[in-house]
Amino acid sequence: MTEPVVRQWICGRIPSDAGEAIQRIVHADDVRHVAIMPDVHPAGLLCNGLAVGTSRLVYPEAVGGDIGCGYAAVKLDAAAEMLNAKAAAQLLIRLRRICPWNRLPSAGSWPQELDIASLSHASLQSIARRDGAVQLGTLGRGNHFLELQAEDDGSLWLMVHSGSRAIGPAVRDHHLVQTTRGAGGLKWLDSDSDAGRAYLHDMQWARRFAAASRRAMIDSAAKLVEELLGCPAAWDTYVDVDHNSVQLERHAAGELWVHRKGASPAHAGQRLLIPGSMGTTTFRADGQGNADSLCSSSHGAGRIMSRHEARRRIGERDVRRQLDGVYFDPTLVDALREEAPATYKDVHKVMDAQSDLVRIVRRMRTLVSYKGR
Repeated sequence: MTEPVVRQWICGRIPSDAGEAIQRIVHADDVRHVAIMPDVHPAGLLCNGLAVGTSRLVYPEAVGGDIGCGYAAVKLDAAAEMLNAKAAAQLLIRLRRICPWNRLPSAGSWPQELDIASLSHASLQSIARRDGAVQLGTLGRGNHFLELQAEDDGSLWLMVHSGSRAIGPAVRDHHLVQTTRGAGGLKWLDSDSDAGRAYLHDMQWARRFAAASRRAMIDSAAKLVEELLGCPAAWDTYVDVDHNSVQLERHAAGELWVHRKGASPAHAGQRLLIPGSMGTTTFRADGQGNADSLCSSSHGAGRIMSRHEARRRIGERDVRRQLDGVYFDPTLVDALREEAPATYKDVHKVMDAQSDLVRIVRRMRTLVSYKGR
């Protein structure tokens, strides 16, 4: 069997468990190309920060459970100096009502592009009706966020990071039952089989759900900011990009199923959002279409500490110090120990490591960060 092409853009040392996970996918069945991003870090059997190309087989574990997780942002017709402590406090309080982290009190409007009946199994349709209806437009927990950010020139931006909520893991887990266990213990589906086609269809449905959910949150938050600061959104600047998916793409080796797990598509001219961590820098960038990376880039800075290690090493005082100058809910300071900036790589070094993958367009710094409990 021909050895796959392996290319890497490394920022710092790769932990041994991440190295083992990389070797697992490199030697998996039908893998033709692996691109390792500078934000690579362990995440279960595989890593976040990988782009993997296969000719026929599809690996649900190389997409992950939060299918379609990604970022959306829009520029506001306002200057960052308009935001003061009073407005920030009001924003944080009211975001908990209009963009809750867990679920809405009742189902909201349902996007026309999401036909629940098209999902491949009655159990997935039931989850979409029961959970999806009250989770669309909700944030989730962990590293998901909704922020107000200031561009270098003082312009104000609204940005959200969120995914497919309950439906993404449900799609993954439902289809993993239909898989074949291959080399390294990784499970695959044949893309040309009924089971493979069903997974690909449901995966794309979850991606659309995640994108619609981000747009709903951006819409609600933009209306709130306009009410508080009197500034509308400039919708022609809207950007949405996800980083957990698989799709058929044409590359130098022919048509490949390109899996991205914690990696953003970075085709030539594609608009990207690459955040660091709370209190640090987000980059708006354009993809350069680098063939060696399967036209991919990092999706962020990448963790350097597990959540367990972060709770052991980072205290509440550290969080407050690291988030100096950022408005956030002080009642969350204990939970935010797992998301403190020190738990992530330096995003500037990450961007330096992938200068041939993306071109920086603008930089933004966090002013207000709203997160779930």
